[in-house]
Amino acid sequence: MSEKATFGAGCFWGVEARFRELEGVLDAQVGYSGGNVDNPTYEQVCTDRTGHAEVVELVFDPARISYEALVREFFKLHDPTQVNRQGPDVGRQYRSVIFCHDQNQRETAQCVLTELDQSGRYAKPIATGIEPAARFWRAEDYHQQYLARRGGTCSLSS
Repeated sequence: MSEKATFGAGCFWGVEARFRELEGVLDAQVGYSGGNVDNPTYEQVCTDRTGHAEVVELVFDPARISYEALVREFFKLHDPTQVNRQGPDVGRQYRSVIFCHDQNQRETAQCVLTELDQSGRYAKPIATGIEPAARFWRAEDYHQQYLARRGGTCSLSS
């Protein structure tokens, strides 16, 4: 039986590409979540007035990859200490956030976040939000598998 996981780590193109590489991830779609506008468009989300974050919604097989492994990968893919930005992308839509689909996901995400925050790995405190999963709005077709369709590579940090 598959499960869902939803992560926001800046621009969703690279995040989607990286997660698609993981054994056990069955599907990944980019979209928007956590805001107050129904069926938002990319242009609306880019105004930073909808409250949505750019996210990737994963479908994964927990028998092949654990939710904890996904959370750990999420923290590797971006700088979780940045507030409302990733690199040159600035705005609440680029915030670091984990949208949890159940209490087990919440507990796992919080445990990993606390462990990493206390590890000394980061010079600043982790700013990643952990929130209940909100409605996922699939992004426009031209955003889906954007890097793969253009032969691009992921430039996210590891």
